[in-house]
Amino acid sequence: MDSADEPEQHSPETLILTERQTPKGRLVAVCDRDVLGETFEGRDQDVTLAVTTDFYGTEADVADDETVLESLAGASVANLVGDHAVALAIDAGYVNDGNVLELEGTRHAQFLRL
Repeated sequence: MDSADEPEQHSPETLILTERQTPKGRLVAVCDRDVLGETFEGRDQDVTLAVTTDFYGTEADVADDETVLESLAGASVANLVGDHAVALAIDAGYVNDGNVLELEGTRHAQFLRL
């Protein structure tokens, strides 16, 4: 296998995960650790996405892929930012790749379980 074809390896602490109960169910927020604190603009500045610690969590909220997948399994709503977080949700079947937004080169997806 060519090294370009090998899946990207991630350390167990590449994701930040928070969960909160809302009146409409469990809200799960996941972001790649390297985008925490960043703000991204849409192509025409019609969308702004701020990856804040208030919403996504802090460095203390690191999680591995397995923990994130367990959390997504029980989510009513999920908000994902970053290449790894979005790819994980796509691979697990929670998000369709065609519904992913790209903001300044960073991937963002949401899902709502009805």
